[in-house]
Amino acid sequence: MEPAHCVGQPVLKPLQRLTIETSKGPVKFMVEFADTDRTREYGEMCRKSVPPFSGMLFDFKAPMTGVAFWMRNTLIPLDIIYITPDGRVLSIARNVPALDESPVPAGGTIRAVLELRSGRAAELGVLPGDKVTHRIFTPHG
Repeated sequence: MEPAHCVGQPVLKPLQRLTIETSKGPVKFMVEFADTDRTREYGEMCRKSVPPFSGMLFDFKAPMTGVAFWMRNTLIPLDIIYITPDGRVLSIARNVPALDESPVPAGGTIRAVLELRSGRAAELGVLPGDKVTHRIFTPHG
């Protein structure tokens, strides 16, 4: 699918609760949940916006290394937050440009990825080491 042929994708429902504990306090989101090969592949392709307290959580269902995301057919810039199996922010790729197919590596072992509107991680003070609470994360990975 090329950007010119993008058609709006349905929102992945039901939305799920996710909280990030930042040094500024907890931030609550209602996120889409991508946990199949197909939903992870399409992700936020063809979307034109991401609401301020929304995003998409990509669940790989097991610890993964060597993960890198890219922005094929993603029409808006995003922040990409890589999350460890125990729910800690490993790394953040900030303001990743729309349509950029350069790989953006996690830099370690992750369980999930959270995509937010570009600049949102900085606005909220999200940093590596912050705790992410969602049902997929267990206290010990």
